[in-house]
Amino acid sequence: MEISYASPSSADLTVSSSTASSGSSMPNRPVKIIPLQHPDTTSYGGSGGGSSSFWSNSLFSGWRSKIKRMTVIDWIETLLPCCRWIRAYRWREYFQVDLMAGTTVGIMLVPQAMSYAKLAGLAPIYGLYSGFVPIFIYVIFGSSRQLAIGPVALVSLLVSNVLSKIADSSDALYTELAILLALMVGILECIMGLLRLGWLIRFISHSVISGFTTASAIVIGLSQAKYFLGYDVDRSSEIVPIIKSIIAGADKFLWPPFVMGSIILAILQTMKHLGKSRKHLRFLRAMGPITAVVLGTTFVKIFNPSTISLVGEIPQGLPSFSIPKSFEYAKSLIPTALLITGVAILESVGIAKALAAKNGYELDSNQELFGLGVSNIFGSFFSAYPTTGSFSRSAVNHESGAKTGLSGVISGIIMGCALLFLTPVFQYIPQCALAAIVISAVISLVDYEEAIFLWRVDKKDFLLWTITSTTTLFLGIEIGVLVGVGVSLAFVIHESANPHIAVLGRLPGTTVYRNIQQYPEAYTYNGIVIVRIDAPIYFANISYIKDRLREYEVVVDKSARRGPEVERIYFVILELAPVTYIDASAVQALKDLYHEYKSRDIQIAISNPNREVLLTLSKAGVVELIGKEWYFVRVHDAVQVCLQHVQSIKETSKTLNSSPEEKSSFFQRLFRQRGEDLSAAELESGDNTSSDSKHSDPQLEPLLFRKS
Repeated sequence: MEISYASPSSADLTVSSSTASSGSSMPNRPVKIIPLQHPDTTSYGGSGGGSSSFWSNSLFSGWRSKIKRMTVIDWIETLLPCCRWIRAYRWREYFQVDLMAGTTVGIMLVPQAMSYAKLAGLAPIYGLYSGFVPIFIYVIFGSSRQLAIGPVALVSLLVSNVLSKIADSSDALYTELAILLALMVGILECIMGLLRLGWLIRFISHSVISGFTTASAIVIGLSQAKYFLGYDVDRSSEIVPIIKSIIAGADKFLWPPFVMGSIILAILQTMKHLGKSRKHLRFLRAMGPITAVVLGTTFVKIFNPSTISLVGEIPQGLPSFSIPKSFEYAKSLIPTALLITGVAILESVGIAKALAAKNGYELDSNQELFGLGVSNIFGSFFSAYPTTGSFSRSAVNHESGAKTGLSGVISGIIMGCALLFLTPVFQYIPQCALAAIVISAVISLVDYEEAIFLWRVDKKDFLLWTITSTTTLFLGIEIGVLVGVGVSLAFVIHESANPHIAVLGRLPGTTVYRNIQQYPEAYTYNGIVIVRIDAPIYFANISYIKDRLREYEVVVDKSARRGPEVERIYFVILELAPVTYIDASAVQALKDLYHEYKSRDIQIAISNPNREVLLTLSKAGVVELIGKEWYFVRVHDAVQVCLQHVQSIKETSKTLNSSPEEKSSFFQRLFRQRGEDLSAAELESGDNTSSDSKHSDPQLEPLLFRKS
């Protein structure tokens, strides 16, 4: 498409209106540009109905087509994800590894379940119940084939933290509330899964999660100190009251539980290290908890030490069906249920996605949420407290070679056998042995390596990690999470309201325009500012963008400028390729900016807006306001046209400054001097010297690259 660079808008750009009326002073040199396709707003519906139809189609067309393609088998697999691996199960190849993995995790789960129940302030039997029914339900409705469901340390601490403020752990109400909490968490997870709200968790950054889990691990470890020290320590989610209580009761210290707990903890850590570092000893990692229980129980049975407290009698048999009670406390438990749901999602879905990627199958986060929710709901009917996916047991399950959910079924069977036959033996387990299992499990959650990494890579994320961990330690878990998430969202809002904006220059020898701060060798043009906005434009950031645009009119470095020499800015080119969205407030601000520029003889040019942004501008009348001829596919196209205008403005200025006799012969001189004018290639290359002194082709200039 060949067009003249002398656009209809040129009359607005001339320095003098009288000159414009006397005839065009610009040379008639053609400039080749790529035409921009403007949208036809009528095809999208000018009325509200058409617009809503457009949005309806864009939002739901994918779902409609997907539903139409689904067969009966697809519907069954969506409702019952277990059918996917059951239909393709290879008995000879999978059964042996599933049996081994399920047995390993089951043996690991039994002592851990009792330990985490104690951490939650419940009797050990409720930990065993929580590791029984939810496993079978999750196998049916969950989409992960390696995730190990059951009690976990962090959720147990959250349960203890909230319920200890409502009732004493020895009261029946405490247990009822823990079971009610499981029901509430399950309902919330199901709602989030059905409404496909899993994306909300993306607003919690990894720095917040790491800082929160690190602080929580320290609190969990200190909360188990009472079983090592031999005297009671105040229950709290804050570090200061726990340390004060430990110091205040130091005169009651007992050596036997401390020595036994320390030895068992050392054995657990050694087995865990060997299991991680040596492949042929991987089984030691899973055998650690059961080894601790066996050693502690054997010692107690042989020596009968009176100073070491034991678990005590545990009811024998499977849990019976019962409806959760004490619904009058449900309102006060909602904040904790939300917090546990968030933590459960972060821990479970993150692990499940990682394991699915390693094992080569797709995982739906929303289906995973629904599976976790159903397992918690059914678990609450069988005396379970809130459960979720365990990082350590899931890792062991994966390392043991688990291929399908059958490994979870086997773990559940082992837990059922323990409930039926082994509870009489469990009453002789030392409390310090269970405490050592908890401490061993949470040591790996103290993520100091992440803090070092964040300090080295991004100080802002390190600050977020520090704020979250510090507030969690000293102000409690709920406040820690709220502060961490709040600061994280504040950072997001700040980045959104203060987007990155770059002044672009042309790389020598190319038609490529890049950030002049990243590429100092790139040059700009006199009279033209090229600006790239690297974010959606909306009400919160439009004021910042306008301020920066005004600043760039004055502040841009003139040392790297080329082209015809003029005294001020005549064109502002906006590169909108990175802009994915523009709202009504931003459109109005853009109109105001256009009128402001027009009053100062500055023209806006738009480069490469995407389809939706261009449609919004067209509907708002901005395209017609600025002029269709000022919309371009490439920055280079806009620069070509604007550069020719700048050259003509320079020539016009010379004419206005000349004598009356010179003005009368202006057009004759212009005709004679056309052969001496800068060629289009010279203008585009930014070279304002005469062709005589230019011996190299500007398109052959070396392309330089320098990292910022």
